[in-house]
Amino acid sequence: MEETKIQNQIDELNRKLDIILEEIELQRRHRREMEDLKDDLMRVGADLYKTAVEELDEISDSFSSADLLHLGKKLLRNVNTINKAVEQLESIKDFFEDFAPISREGIIDLMNKLDEYDRKGYFDFMRESRKILDNIVTSFSPEDVRALADNIVMILDTIKNLTQPEMLNTLNNVVNVYKNLNITVKEDVSLFSLLREMNDPQVKRGLAFGIEFLKNIANQPEELNSNTKQ
Repeated sequence: MEETKIQNQIDELNRKLDIILEEIELQRRHRREMEDLKDDLMRVGADLYKTAVEELDEISDSFSSADLLHLGKKLLRNVNTINKAVEQLESIKDFFEDFAPISREGIIDLMNKLDEYDRKGYFDFMRESRKILDNIVTSFSPEDVRALADNIVMILDTIKNLTQPEMLNTLNNVVNVYKNLNITVKEDVSLFSLLREMNDPQVKRGLAFGIEFLKNIANQPEELNSNTKQ
């Protein structure tokens, strides 16, 4: 009984010794790893230090510690300004994020509208219209364009008068009458036959209209007459 108890104590001591030895081994391994890490860091640090010294040596003529200190002070004095600038950048970023869906919809609407114009033939019309512009440019000299500029007001006034409803109606009647004219003039026309035609009421009305028309033209202002002659 006593021997069994002693043996148990010995086994317990052996177990504890094993635990202690394992812990010592772990500590030794950890220390070895730390030493390896320290050696690696020392080598890397030495390389970094050497590289930093070489790089700083290249800019030593244009850089000093006073410049770095001045920059640090300026940054500290303008912390609020930097914060405001960052806030503005964040606001711009938020704006673009909010605007992106709207811009996509606008682009889609624009593409649909352009497709509609293309199907209706707007672009083909504009392409063919270039030929009209080419013909105008090649048919008129710079002097013609200058003359057009000098008389553009009168031309527009004339067009405005021609587009009045009563004038358009009159022109339409004249065109219709001209289309329906069926005039046959004999080769041998005597003065007496012309005098007989003067007794025709329609001839009289036509002559009266022509005379009144010429009188109205003659009564126009002198400036209009001079422009008309030009």
